[in-house]
Amino acid sequence: MIPVRCFTCGKVISTVWDDFKKRRDAGENPGKVMDDLGITRYCCRRMLLSHKEIVDDLSPYQ
Repeated sequence: MIPVRCFTCGKVISTVWDDFKKRRDAGENPGKVMDDLGITRYCCRRMLLSHKEIVDDLSPYQ
């Protein structure tokens, strides 16, 4: 689960996560995708680039 807001500046970033992930997985350049989605601050870009989905890995341990 992507955090709702950037930890550093507080900008809402969860709204662009699905589009970013879909386009990145399709083979587009992540930098270009973030530019198109309006993510220009480096702190917000870090949040998207470094996010790892672990929900599926942890669900068997409930």
